[in-house]
Amino acid sequence: MYLEVLALLFFLERSCLSAPQQPCHPGDEFLGRCSSSRSAHDETPTCTELNLGYCNDLEYSTTIFPNILGHRSRYEAESGAEYLLLSVIHGLLNGECSPEIRLVGCSVLASPCRDNKMVKPCRSTCEALRKGCIHAFEAIEMAWPYFLDCDRFFAGNEEGCFDPLAGLKARQEVALSSLFPEEPSTIIQFTYASNAQMYSLLKRTAAKCSHISHVYSIGRSTEGRDLLVIEFTDNPGQHELLEPEIKLVGNMHGNEVLGRQLLIYLAQYLCSEYMLGNQRIQSIINNTRIHILASMNPDGYELAASEVEDSNDQELSNQEGHLLNGWISGRANAQNLDLNRNFPDLTSLFYRNRRSRHYRIDHIPIPDTYWFGKVAPETYAVMKWIRSLPFVQSASLHGGELVVSYPFDFSRHPHEEKMFSPTPDEQIFKQLARTYADAHATMSNNDTDRCGASFYRTRGIINGALWYSFAGGMSDFNYLHTNCMEITVELGCDKFPSEAELYPEWKRNKEALLSFLESVHRGIKGVVRDTDGNGIKGATVSVRGVRKDVTTAEDGDYWRLLNPGTHILTATAKGFSRVSKRVFLPHNMIKAGRVDFVLEKIPMEPDIDDHLFPTVDSWDRFDPYNQFERFGEPDVTEEGIERQEKPWWWNYFSQSGISSPTWLLKNV
Repeated sequence: MYLEVLALLFFLERSCLSAPQQPCHPGDEFLGRCSSSRSAHDETPTCTELNLGYCNDLEYSTTIFPNILGHRSRYEAESGAEYLLLSVIHGLLNGECSPEIRLVGCSVLASPCRDNKMVKPCRSTCEALRKGCIHAFEAIEMAWPYFLDCDRFFAGNEEGCFDPLAGLKARQEVALSSLFPEEPSTIIQFTYASNAQMYSLLKRTAAKCSHISHVYSIGRSTEGRDLLVIEFTDNPGQHELLEPEIKLVGNMHGNEVLGRQLLIYLAQYLCSEYMLGNQRIQSIINNTRIHILASMNPDGYELAASEVEDSNDQELSNQEGHLLNGWISGRANAQNLDLNRNFPDLTSLFYRNRRSRHYRIDHIPIPDTYWFGKVAPETYAVMKWIRSLPFVQSASLHGGELVVSYPFDFSRHPHEEKMFSPTPDEQIFKQLARTYADAHATMSNNDTDRCGASFYRTRGIINGALWYSFAGGMSDFNYLHTNCMEITVELGCDKFPSEAELYPEWKRNKEALLSFLESVHRGIKGVVRDTDGNGIKGATVSVRGVRKDVTTAEDGDYWRLLNPGTHILTATAKGFSRVSKRVFLPHNMIKAGRVDFVLEKIPMEPDIDDHLFPTVDSWDRFDPYNQFERFGEPDVTEEGIERQEKPWWWNYFSQSGISSPTWLLKNV
């Protein structure tokens, strides 16, 4: 790659000696697009043979100079930063959007000529390209190239434009029709994705399905890698009244990678199947807001993946290979913290206070002492994420066994390592675990070989503390700090299976993942309002006999997972009346029942609960010592301009002898 670049730079430097400089438009010289060292002179535009090295595979054979950018000859076009960018774009973007970017860029540098007149490329093609490829430039912190400005250098269909990608699209359609002559289907490449490839795949997927999907970051890892979430819903970016929110988290332990891959495949599958008209997928996405965090520990994955690569080296590998190394290398984050032991231990608080009649076991606040210890940035980011959205249920995907476990994960007796420790929602948790295990191809089969533990008669599910006890787990935190109910899915014995196993594992888990997404529509949902019709935020909805309340979201809506049967529900809020309703949920319900409440305002009176209940203020108290607030003065020059370190790709252009293309720097 570097030899190719050096050869190209040598050619450019030689050609620059004789190449005239392009004329400047206002502001272009400051941006490094051109030089005004000579005066422009008029030339008669004429058609000429297309002979531009990296652009000779276009669908036409004649072009015209001066071109759209003002280059007056082939030599001038080849001497510019625009042409250099097109020549190295494949390497810079890791093969993404190639050859699309190059073909569209070439259509600007060397537009087709007809009757000695230039034919501009289509604006619609440019806009579609930018929508699908901007993420690749953002991944390397490069600005979108100015010469791909869709409004400036492209034309509309009514102006007689041409589509530079028409031939490529036609060839791709022919190739796909020969591979899949029957009904259209989702095409997934079942290979491992590096962190960079994962980010790219998720961003590309969101761009492809931008009307139902978008990506956002909840924070960064210890080594600065994005904790990137992809969301699917019919109205991405915002919570809709009464639409439940569900999350899936993978790769919490960096060396447990199957869940990470399955979630990447799931994102691609949801996008593609929705576009293909799959009614089941459309129903899931149109009625649910799905958040997928494929990798909670990208730093640990980096270490685990390098260990596996080393195991494939005959000189470095041992007999056990990565099957042994995968159990330890990369499990923790870059600070050597096990993220599934790093959350606040609210379970111990629950056990200490559970006998108190007035103690609330929902929305237990984080004790201040927690912040005195080491809090991983990954844990911090996920806690803020969990608190920021009204999640109803969740699954965390792990590896090392074949079972679904559910809270509590910490034993109710400190000296009992394996002790059944149910939550007040034991039956609901068992049903959630059953949903995944029963839909999995082999998990609930008692004849299935396990990895060491015995789950005889449990058919692939188990209470976490009965399996083995640990404090500071994410699932317990979800349950005791928020409304969210989370299960832990152990996907199999090999934490880092070979690539040949990825497709079979996808087939085993696809239906289980989809069934779990659908299961959030179980129980009841509704809105708690005042007599004026305004939603009441923070109202509690309780179920008689289940000592765990849920609270309403911003607009007063709530969700309560419940099994079939008769339930007594009560809604209340401080300063409002208490309202109870009797509800019957039949066994054949396929969606949550709607139960609304209207509360009347009443005079406030002192209550013992004000002293014994965790108050809203104490629950909202988060990071009281500003552990993760980072303040710093920007590095500025004497002129007051903030000094920015140039990105790694800048050397491609700065040593070429051309005007440096500062238009590629995002912060200029």
